[in-house]
Amino acid sequence: MIKNYYDITEQIYSQEINELINLKLPYEKLYNKCILITGGTGAIGRVIVDFLMSLCKKNSVYIKIIVISRDEKKARDIFEKYWNNDNFIYFSKDVTQKFLISGSVDYIFHAASNTHPIQYAEDPIGTIITNVVGTYNLLMMAEEKKAEFILFSSVEVYGENTQNNKDFSENDFGYINCASLRAGYPEGKRVSESLCYAFSANKNVKFKIMRLARVYGATMFKDDSKAISQFFNRAIQGEQIELKSSGEQLYSYIYVMDCVSGIFTVLLKGNNEEVYNISGTDSVITLKELAQLLGDEFQVKVIRSSASNAERKGFSKSTCAVLNNEKLRNLGWEERTSIYEGMKKMRNLIRRV
Repeated sequence: MIKNYYDITEQIYSQEINELINLKLPYEKLYNKCILITGGTGAIGRVIVDFLMSLCKKNSVYIKIIVISRDEKKARDIFEKYWNNDNFIYFSKDVTQKFLISGSVDYIFHAASNTHPIQYAEDPIGTIITNVVGTYNLLMMAEEKKAEFILFSSVEVYGENTQNNKDFSENDFGYINCASLRAGYPEGKRVSESLCYAFSANKNVKFKIMRLARVYGATMFKDDSKAISQFFNRAIQGEQIELKSSGEQLYSYIYVMDCVSGIFTVLLKGNNEEVYNISGTDSVITLKELAQLLGDEFQVKVIRSSASNAERKGFSKSTCAVLNNEKLRNLGWEERTSIYEGMKKMRNLIRRV
């Protein structure tokens, strides 16, 4: 099997996982609970699984972790060391199809989704269906199991900033042209959020929504077509970084470990039926600046090049998507890794093979 993810230096990665465990959060609320995670092999899901398994081992506690993804071979490769562990259960399922899980489930993390531009362009129907039908099916399960539902939403629900705000707070909104192929992802996420409120009102399902900034880290995939992933993939190989636009787009980013700490901060300390932005504080940067930052870090050149048709179709239409994270910080969360420090961490984490 050809791996499309990076080889990570286990010692450094384990240190970062331990830092999550050592945060002053009421993790005891998770003990003897069952957490179901869709998209468990994704860049964020993988860290969540590693964190939970390490938490169980370090604190000698039991948490039942059910991981859902479509590709069992990939899951076996990533989670091989857990496959026979009593805490870990894996199912190969498609969330757009209803499926049954026996026993109790206390939390459902819905992280399954197409997540990068080429997927949006080449699988626009799947992008919408996974977010809408997948969310519906999992909310039905949450009702049945009386589980708390955690929706991983996106900065993209805000659309283009038309209000001249410096950043987006949770009650702000922007413009999305729904009559376009690219709108499938943000509009799908918007409907997913609305479904949460509908199930809360009619079915008494408890939920929390987390709108994630652009997440990066060593668990990204090599074939991820997001700009930061492409920049890094070329830099790690010593190749020129290709900037496929003017690079003036201004976005919020967040290091994956900070993203996971934000997720668990909201889970354990946030209010139900509310939305929280998960974004870095010192991680707002233009694409052009980001490309140059990586170029300087890896000592490679940054050049302008043309995007493919598929890439252009999947590009975000937003030119300014900065998230206000005050609501998250009011829960006691703080960013531990700025975008500048994050580039160095990724360089140290990924083994050259």
